[in-house]
Amino acid sequence: MRRIGIDVGGTNTDAVLLDGDQILATVKTPTTEDVLSGVRLALNAVTETAGARDVAAVMIGTTHFVNAVVQRRDLSRTGALRIGLPAARSLPPFCDWPADLAELVRGPVHMVEGGNDYDGRPIMPLDEIAIGVAARHMRAEGIEAVAISSIFSPLDPAMEVRAGDIMRDVLPGASITLSHQLGRIGLLERENVALLNASLSGLARITVRAMLDALKAAGIAAPLFITQNDGTVVRAEQAERFPVLSFASGPTNSMRGAAFLTGLSDALVVDVGGTSSDIGALRNGFPREANAVIAVGGVRTLFRMPDLLSIALGGGSIVARDNPAIGPRSVGFHLPRQALVFGGDVLTMTDIAVAGGRLSLGDAARVAHLPRRLIDDVFALAERSLEQAVDRVKTDAGEVPLIAVGGGAFIVPGHMQGVSEILRPENAAVANAVGAAIAQVSGEADQVFQGITRAEAMSEAERIARDRAVAAGAAPSTVTLVDLEDLPVAYLPGGALRVRARVVGDIMGSGLQDSG
Repeated sequence: MRRIGIDVGGTNTDAVLLDGDQILATVKTPTTEDVLSGVRLALNAVTETAGARDVAAVMIGTTHFVNAVVQRRDLSRTGALRIGLPAARSLPPFCDWPADLAELVRGPVHMVEGGNDYDGRPIMPLDEIAIGVAARHMRAEGIEAVAISSIFSPLDPAMEVRAGDIMRDVLPGASITLSHQLGRIGLLERENVALLNASLSGLARITVRAMLDALKAAGIAAPLFITQNDGTVVRAEQAERFPVLSFASGPTNSMRGAAFLTGLSDALVVDVGGTSSDIGALRNGFPREANAVIAVGGVRTLFRMPDLLSIALGGGSIVARDNPAIGPRSVGFHLPRQALVFGGDVLTMTDIAVAGGRLSLGDAARVAHLPRRLIDDVFALAERSLEQAVDRVKTDAGEVPLIAVGGGAFIVPGHMQGVSEILRPENAAVANAVGAAIAQVSGEADQVFQGITRAEAMSEAERIARDRAVAAGAAPSTVTLVDLEDLPVAYLPGGALRVRARVVGDIMGSGLQDSG
């Protein structure tokens, strides 16, 4: 079965065509200013190389959505509805956002009575009349994106669901995000995820539809999937509803690709792009998940994200000659025009690598004048930065294998402290696109259960996760459990238990699933 995987990075857009485990074609093109035209170029290039015949699925990973938050662009004005009065009045929605981002996104803010206490009991009955008033106010303000959050909604989402129904009756065309669908325990962080997701709804709709148009123009009738933060994929229409789930898809694609290309399921991975290096850990072939608060564009969030450490070190990183330093600025996708080896006037890590003999690219004569001491000093700086990052990501003192992937992997030295071996697999430069192409569909449950046994709670969490995987496009017969953990919640009565379950399965109709 043939699959096309595409990953959009800050510098390059990579594409691969896979037939089963065999890589038929690889393409690396510069990322374009508008991102989408670069996707079309990569798609056309890979299909021209190996043809579009019998392509069963196309998987695309993109930084488009997280870049919109970081760069403060293409965001929709968003209405906020919080259910929880008389509690939770002192810290209103958007209270902990950076001022410039809040100014762009913040629409009408309404707080109404309702919500649940930590033991599941209602704080107050849901004030449906106040929700109707809020909805009509948002309609009058022209709001088309709404985020709804309720206290302890992961324990009981009923009030958020009912509020969403009321909102849709008044705002039938609006994009409405319910916080329990994305976040975890922790009202502000979960609410922030919902607000970010709602603010990206317009951009997500435009982006996904443009990608579908690109497939059609290339003569590909296969379904489109978008890669997620956990290294799996969802149908395009679901990704359109939840764009935040693609925030970290680039690094996770690279980690999944690294596992596929080396056959290792447990290792560290460093993905070196044009602008940054992302270091993470593989566990059972998937990225280790973060359990702490993660800031996105200065906004505190807590939802499904990989445990990654990013440093400003990439092939396009600008190098200071006097008192040598690397970054944090990068030429990004302007590398083919601005780097010295391509006739530009900016000294980058790519120029240092060419001058030092680690890379053959462009015109080496243009960097022949660089002093050997400068080259050695810059390489030493890069090595120290990577060693420190690896040490922070490791969870034990022993040496571990490290897989170096990405277009800038030439920066990674041959030996590093704390690393048993450094692997550089074939096609490492397009590991991100490989990871997208091999991705499976996932389902996750993260819920608090009360009044049932531990075995029943874990079984129910697994069932919920399986149902969500099938709804996202997985073939039921291929769904397997990859992670299941229970966390007793000491302050809740009745033996309350928080259970997290994650499953993965092959894409329905991919030809990989069995006939049963």
